[in-house]
Amino acid sequence: MMQQYQPATSHAPLLEVDNLVVEYPVGARTVHAVSGVSLQIARGETLGLVGESGCGKSTLGRAVLQLRRPTSGKVLFDGQDLTAMQGDTLRLMRRRVQLIFQDPIASLNPRRRIGDIVAEPLMIAGVKDPAKRKQLVDEVLAAVGLDPALVVGRLPHEFSGGQCQRICIARALVLNPEFIICDEPVSALDVSIRAQILNLLEEMKSRFGLTLLFIAHDLAVVKAVSDRVAVMYLGRLCEVGPSEQLFAKPAHPYTALLIEAIPVPDPDVRPTETVRVGEPPSPIAPPSGCRFRTRCPRADARCSAEMPELRVVAPGQLVACHHPLI
Repeated sequence: MMQQYQPATSHAPLLEVDNLVVEYPVGARTVHAVSGVSLQIARGETLGLVGESGCGKSTLGRAVLQLRRPTSGKVLFDGQDLTAMQGDTLRLMRRRVQLIFQDPIASLNPRRRIGDIVAEPLMIAGVKDPAKRKQLVDEVLAAVGLDPALVVGRLPHEFSGGQCQRICIARALVLNPEFIICDEPVSALDVSIRAQILNLLEEMKSRFGLTLLFIAHDLAVVKAVSDRVAVMYLGRLCEVGPSEQLFAKPAHPYTALLIEAIPVPDPDVRPTETVRVGEPPSPIAPPSGCRFRTRCPRADARCSAEMPELRVVAPGQLVACHHPLI
């Protein structure tokens, strides 16, 4: 008999990641994609996960869903460890956790019609009644601002990037999940379309009672949608804190650097040079101690010898730095 997924009844966070490690073998060497990340997301919260390309953000999101099995650590969803689940138990849980991919066009099967694409999760979940599937598909397409009568019979190449992302959001919502991982959902879209998709995500969060992990490399986008922000660098968390507080008073030099990199709409304002010259280190051979030390103007011998751990520097704000800015 198939084991049923039983939701926990405690008041624990909806998602809790505990000391998660994800490593990839590359020949005789190892890529340290995620190194000991721990975080929590409360019900109804949006946590923004931000960092440069290649820092491990998407890998962390996929490890949460168990699309990439972590090397070690735990992922607790509603009090139950996803890393210990397999087979039917894991598939049942995935009805409650969905993913919106970065490239909306590439994530849609070009040979299938939109109605079939959005209905596929329902078929996998065992909704056998065609009339019920059609009703649910029509409802969710209408919820994301698309006319079902004009959409369901068409192919993905007939839509713009923004419309394809709306379709992807509809596919993620059709099973009525509780938690959605948004893996850079607006990075491939025009600036004008980004605002529409971000507003749509906020509307869907309120309407369906969603909890979101919003992954991006653009701090301006993250600030607009997140309750809290977690900053990641080379596989480790640098800083975690409430969005407004973190932007007003960043505690980690890397967070301050990312904020300074946000373009200012003034041609007379020149960007500030606060980073040492050089390329970011390789995740195959990360620096000893603090991984940001090779680019940090505050680095000293302690930063080289001792890895900083997250510690509280202000109410709700944690930083992994020996020499924080606050």
